[in-house]
Amino acid sequence: MKHSNVVGGSTAKRVMACPGSVALCEKMPPKPSSTYADEGTLLHTLIAEYLEHGTKPDKFIGRTYEAQTLTEDLLHEKLLPAIKALDEIDPKQEMQYAVETNVSFDNEALSGVFGSTDLLGRIGDTAYVIDWKFGDGVLVTAEENPQLMFYAAAAMRTPSVKWVFDGATAIECIIVQPTRGVSRWTTTPERIAQFEIELIRAVKKAQLPDAELNVGDHCRWCAAKPTCPMFTGAVDRALKTKFDALDNTLIGAYLLNADLLEDWIKDLRNLAISTLERGNSVPGYKLVAKRGTRQWVSEDAAKGVLLNILDESEVVESSLLSPAKVEKLLKKRAIEMPEGLVVSISSGNTLASEDDPRPSALLIGQQLNAALSKIGI
Repeated sequence: MKHSNVVGGSTAKRVMACPGSVALCEKMPPKPSSTYADEGTLLHTLIAEYLEHGTKPDKFIGRTYEAQTLTEDLLHEKLLPAIKALDEIDPKQEMQYAVETNVSFDNEALSGVFGSTDLLGRIGDTAYVIDWKFGDGVLVTAEENPQLMFYAAAAMRTPSVKWVFDGATAIECIIVQPTRGVSRWTTTPERIAQFEIELIRAVKKAQLPDAELNVGDHCRWCAAKPTCPMFTGAVDRALKTKFDALDNTLIGAYLLNADLLEDWIKDLRNLAISTLERGNSVPGYKLVAKRGTRQWVSEDAAKGVLLNILDESEVVESSLLSPAKVEKLLKKRAIEMPEGLVVSISSGNTLASEDDPRPSALLIGQQLNAALSKIGI
């Protein structure tokens, strides 16, 4: 959800482990959203509506966010399990709670630092900080989780939800991952206060010109990974290493970093693609269209032509067979595919070296904007 540029719930772990990453991230272009992020936003929005207004979950089917739609499968795979998990956390339904709350710090050291919580609640002497994780990827645990401790610390200083923590003797931090399970960890207000001190130290370090950089699992989602000296230096060293001279101990040590380097390579390629798509140059590289997939220009028109050549039982199952399958049938009879029935459509652009024989991709949107700007539109 939304958080400040300096540090937020989702970035607290990285900033505390690697203060130097803050300055590097400020120089990076904003990351575009993804289908996974859009699906998560959709599910967060719907569970908030369920909690605030009591809307029946099956009424959400067909609701959309960006290009993501709540289907019957998504309802049963993720939304309903998340609701069931909350019922198990609060079986008597006695929790008082606040949904989707903006929380912030009121001290000078963390001025402008804020975040957005999924669910804050109170039962008896226990305060609850609950976060939904709808992705299918990495398992997230609640124990000593910097994101949940960030939310707790900020919420304790936010007037609208301070009641959740007033007089509480325990704070339970909970991660709900519908596809991975529920992780729970109980801590104390004193531990959260100590976390705030640690966060202040990290933010102060991040403001230093020589703030330290450190590699670790916090690098996984770091936007600055493609340009981080800790990674670029490691790659340069790896390229100079004669791997056949390594002993088994060193091989094992290098393998521990393999996942991080693979993530770095992926993020670097994505950064280059987004740079080229914005109309900027990356020396030595260009965008080319991905290999196209063949589709019927019109299934009805194709069927009308093909049924004069082949039997309907051959080319139609539940729908018209794909162009590739129909072409195999035609080849058995030494017949060429009739012209005008098939078109090849690319699924997008990809990165290629400048000497790649494929033509550069046509960035229609970019060229249209440039043309319109020239005529003052």
